[in-house]
Parts: sequence; structure tokens; C-alpha cells
Amino acid sequence: MKEQKLCLSLNGTFGIPDTEQVRLLKRTGFEAFTGCWCVGKDDRVRDCAKVGKEEGMIFQSFHAPWSYTADMWDENEREDAAQGVKDLKHFIDLCSELEIPIMISHVFVGFDKVCVPSDFGIENYGAVIEHAKKSGVKIAFENTEGEQGLDALLTAFRSEDCVGFCWDSGHEMCYNDSKDLLALYGDKLIATHINDNLGVRDFNGVCTWKDDLHLLPFDGIGDWEYNAQRIVKTGFKDILTFELNNKSKPDRHENDKYFKMPIEEYVAEAYVRACRFASMIKKIRNA
Repeated sequence: MKEQKLCLSLNGTFGIPDTEQVRLLKRTGFEAFTGCWCVGKDDRVRDCAKVGKEEGMIFQSFHAPWSYTADMWDENEREDAAQGVKDLKHFIDLCSELEIPIMISHVFVGFDKVCVPSDFGIENYGAVIEHAKKSGVKIAFENTEGEQGLDALLTAFRSEDCVGFCWDSGHEMCYNDSKDLLALYGDKLIATHINDNLGVRDFNGVCTWKDDLHLLPFDGIGDWEYNAQRIVKTGFKDILTFELNNKSKPDRHENDKYFKMPIEEYVAEAYVRACRFASMIKKIRNA
């Protein structure tokens, strides 16, 4: 889209190989791609980077695994915490090798316990941040459950140029009770995960990972005019990344209609929604 580069996250439920997804995004109109890979999948990342260069696509970011992110705060989990630090450093090296400018990282995962920021955690994440600084890679910490950890890191390392914020619009709605995180961390915004959902389904307010639907924008209850206004207020003008799921969570059916679509049709619809939101931002910015 003119004046705004658009990015879509690759997804294992799309039914075609990662490299073919990159080519499909290019044909559809997206200028960039990102994705989330597991430990031991480095060659898949390298293959995507190779195809991306062939297609003239930007590899916008790499989403690191999050298995040990909660343990990195807990002194009673020193072995797993050390593994978490090792894994994140490895993926920073991979980003550096493939010229991927940003690594996305969760800072906590789990609904069965509360994130309690600690000096131990600051030290662990500090070691990762120092590695990123030396490698020329930026880390974008994403809002998930356990926003206490996010706040601790973005407070402790706010002055670090290599540290930024990845705003997930859907996580904000369900995991963060629609708290305006762009007002808190918008000055550090370097990446987005844009998606929609229905907030917390449970009447008593108990949130689970199943609330994180990653619907197409405008298919949930998100206030997209409000979101556009907030993005403009931060001054962010970089690539807009959309992180969407075409498959429903267990015992949910909101995404079923997407899964019935041919993948080309679904990605085309994602592009339509991305253009629509980008146009809203442009209109506000130019007002």
C-alpha cells in the first residue's frame, strides 16, 4: 500500500510451506513477513530469508520461542532460566546472521501464576539485551499475560536503543484488560502484532489463552479508530505487522469461517483489512 508497508505473520495452519507463504504474501501485496519458529528450526528460517530476498520481501522480525520466559524471573528455576537466556541469545545471533532487524520476545507465559519482577529476572534479560546490543539487533518485548514483567523491563532498560515495545492489539484487549499500553510504552514502539478478538469470554473475567483469537481486524470488538489514533500519537511510521490465525482455538469456532477459505482468499482478505486500517492511520496523520 502506498506510504505504508504492510506485513503478515507466517502461520503453520495456512496449509502450505513457509517459503510458499512468503511468495503468496508477495503476490497479494504485502511488502514484509515475519513468523514464529521453534527451537531446532533454524534452517526453515534461513530458507524463508533466502526466498524473501529473491522476492524482494522484508523479513520484518523473528518471533523467539517463549518456553522459559517465566523461569527467567524465578531464582528457583535457575537451570531453565539459563536455558532461556541461551535460547534468546541464539536467536539474536540468527537475526544478526540473516539481517533480521528485530527479535520479538515475550517476557512471561502462564495463567497459573503471577509474574513477580525480580533482580534475578532483570539480570537474565539484561544479559540478553547486552548480547543484542553487541549484535546490532533490537529486541521488542511484547505485551502478554504477566504485564508486570513487561513494565519492569521497559522501565529498567528504557534508555537502551536496542530495546523496544511490540504492541499486540489483541493481547491488550484480553490479557491486559484493554489497558492503554501505547500510552505507557508508545515512545518505545518498534513493532506491532495487529489482530482482533472478543475480549474475555468468561462472565467472571477469567482470561485464558483461548480468548486470544487473532481474528481479522474489524471482525471482533476492537475500536479501530481508537487504535489508529493511538498509533499516530506514538509517532510510529514503520511497517505495520498483522498476526492472524485462520484456525479456531479448541472449543471455539470464531475462526472457522477463515479455515474454510482457500488460503489465497484468506490472505487476500487479510490484505484488505490491513489496507483499511492503514488508510485510517493515514487519514488521521494527514488531518
